[in-house]
Amino acid sequence: MAVFWKAVAGGLLLTVSLLGGPAEGQGNERGKKQVSGNSVLFLSQVRDLWRPLVHTAVNLSEINSIKSSFQFRTYDPEGLIFYGDTKNGEDWFVLSLMNGIPLMQISKEGMLVSVEGGMKLNDGKWHTLEVSNQEKFVILEVDGSTGLKVGMQSQQTEEVMSGGLRLALGGILIEKEKMIVQFKPQMDACVRHGNWLNISVPWEAEVEELWPCYENIRPGSYFPGTGFAVFNTSVFQTDEDGELRVELWADFRQMNGTILSIKPSQKELEFKVEANKNTEEVTVSFREQKVILKSTFKKLLIMFARAELRVVQDGDESQSTALSVDPVLTTWRDGLLGIGGLLGEAEDGSHFLTGCLEKIQVQDRDLDLDLAVKHTSISSHSCPA
Repeated sequence: MAVFWKAVAGGLLLTVSLLGGPAEGQGNERGKKQVSGNSVLFLSQVRDLWRPLVHTAVNLSEINSIKSSFQFRTYDPEGLIFYGDTKNGEDWFVLSLMNGIPLMQISKEGMLVSVEGGMKLNDGKWHTLEVSNQEKFVILEVDGSTGLKVGMQSQQTEEVMSGGLRLALGGILIEKEKMIVQFKPQMDACVRHGNWLNISVPWEAEVEELWPCYENIRPGSYFPGTGFAVFNTSVFQTDEDGELRVELWADFRQMNGTILSIKPSQKELEFKVEANKNTEEVTVSFREQKVILKSTFKKLLIMFARAELRVVQDGDESQSTALSVDPVLTTWRDGLLGIGGLLGEAEDGSHFLTGCLEKIQVQDRDLDLDLAVKHTSISSHSCPA
C-alpha cells in the first residue's frame, strides 16, 4: 500500500486535563517550574513535538560522575527519551526507541554515529537504564546488562572538556534534521528515580503543570471522557475485494460513550458505534439503520463493502449482522474518522468515550493514535490497570 496513515491537518480546540494531580515543583525567577531530577515524569505530556518536557544545564567543572541512570516504562514502540549535549549543541547524544528497541545517536567532533539493538523495552515493565561514558565508549546498560556499546575515536587531538552541559527529557535542543535516523518523538512513557551525572541542580519544566503517571498500566488507548482523536479517512485503502475492515478489542461492558464516528466531507454524520455501560449495550448505526448488541463480546469487526455493512462479534460469523446500504464505501473516500467522540455534534462532551480500547486495527494494521490529531488527555499506548 501507499502511505497508510496520515494525520488530519488542523487541531481540536478542546481543554485538557489528565487524571491525577500535578507533580510537585516550584517556580524560579524566569517563571519556569523547577522539579527534582528524580521526579516521576510523564513524557507524553502535550507541548511542541520536539520540545523537551524538562531540561537542565550545569558547568562541566561541577560534574564528578560520567554516568546517568533512571527507570523507564512504556508500551509505546517509538519515541524520544533522553538528550544531552556540550559545546552548545555541537556534540550531542540522543536516546530513543524504534520498534521498541533502544536507538542511540551521537555527534562528537564532527563524527555522526547511530546504533540500535538490545532487548525490546516496550513491555510495560519498569526497566533501569544507565548511560555512561567510559574512555572512547558510550555504553547503555539495561537492567544491569550491557545493551549497547558504541566506540568513537577521532583523528583530531581530543580537547579538554570545558564549558556547559545540557540535559533534556522527552525532547531535544538541536534541529531534528541533524539526526541520522528520523523518528516520531512523542512517547507515552514514564521516567522516575533519575540520577543524572550525580548532580543535584533542579530541572526546568516547559509546561505549567507536570502530569502524573498511572501507578499500574496495561496495553491499550485510554479515553478519560474529555476528548477524542481524529484521522482523515481518505488515507485508509480498501483491499482487493473492495472492502475495508475495522476491528476493536475491548471490555465493552466497561465502556461508555462514542467509540467510533465517521463524517464524510460536506455531509452529515453517517456512522457511529456507541457503548452504554448502564444497559451493557453497543449500538452500531449507519445512516438510518442500527444494530443493538449486548456488550458481552471482546472483539468487534466492522466490514465496509460496496453495498453492505457487516458487524461480527468475536470473529464468529454466526454472530454477525448485515445492513444493506448502498453505497457504503463512499463514506471513507473523503471525510473524518473520530475515535472516542462524535464528530460534528455534541460539543458539550456528553458523547466522549470513557474506557480503554485494548487494540484498534484498520485493514489488519494497528492504528497508532500518535498519528492522529488527538485530545491531549488520551494515552495512546497505555490504560490504567
